Amino acid sequence: MSSLPPDTNFYSGLRLDRADHLRRDARWLAAGPTAAESRLVPVWRARSLIARDGAGGGAAVRAVALPAAEAGPLIAAAVETAFLGLDGETAYFALALPDDFAPESDPALARHGEFLDIRAVGPLLPRSDGALLAYARGLAHWHRQHRFCGACGAPTASEQGGHLRRCSASDCGAQHFPRTDPAVIMLVTDGERCVLGRQAQWPPGMHSVLAGFVETGESLEEAVAREVYEEVGIAVTEVAYRSSQPWPFPASIMLGFWARARHAPLRVNRHELAEADWYDRAALRASPEDERFRLPRRDSIARRLVEDWLDAG
Repeated sequence: MSSLPPDTNFYSGLRLDRADHLRRDARWLAAGPTAAESRLVPVWRARSLIARDGAGGGAAVRAVALPAAEAGPLIAAAVETAFLGLDGETAYFALALPDDFAPESDPALARHGEFLDIRAVGPLLPRSDGALLAYARGLAHWHRQHRFCGACGAPTASEQGGHLRRCSASDCGAQHFPRTDPAVIMLVTDGERCVLGRQAQWPPGMHSVLAGFVETGESLEEAVAREVYEEVGIAVTEVAYRSSQPWPFPASIMLGFWARARHAPLRVNRHELAEADWYDRAALRASPEDERFRLPRRDSIARRLVEDWLDAG
């Protein structure tokens, strides 16, 4: 089981031993989901089972991992089952439910919680709970997108506890592993000011740092420089790694950087951003956090990059 530093980003800090050695134990995997001590993490329509304890503003939000004895209908309905890992002797499995599954048909679910998009309550979840739900959601999405072989088109089958899909065609047999798309996300600063922008489809007032996917044959530092130049037309002179964050919405990992640039007028790429500008620390510290201006969502590494920079000044 991994440790959980106090500055862990949301959706990371999984408190499970991924137990790779058990992924090849077919007998153990077959019995695992129904074992009395096992816990099941259902995913339905990209939503996770989440409980609210208490009422009103004081309600606590947590992930629900069902005991196997209460998950019989879900186990039977699941289109995919994936082994997530061990917490001591307790095994955790993700259950990917079909879109036409009716949660109201299982009385146990109503007792335990409701299916919600993780991001709707992300900042309220304990970090380890958010990591567990994000892990299960990411695997469920990958299985959904890789039911057929990308090499020959034949159906694929899940192996190794849901961490491999193998092509069923005897003349192909290609192996497909879960993939995560790397994306760089960077706070660009001249020392006293930083660049924030917004996309037209974001909630009113929300601004964030620049970001983009890493391209083939490109280092992370090169991706940072390219994305900054493409989006706002300025050159960066220094790139420093800060931290990373799983972002399985649907399948990314965000690699966070600070980038230094000389202050200059921005040339905003309107295909990428609706607007962008330089902001000083005082303005950001005074952010009204409303439809006039707000910082990135609290569960994002973008928010972490901004707040760390504010704290450093």
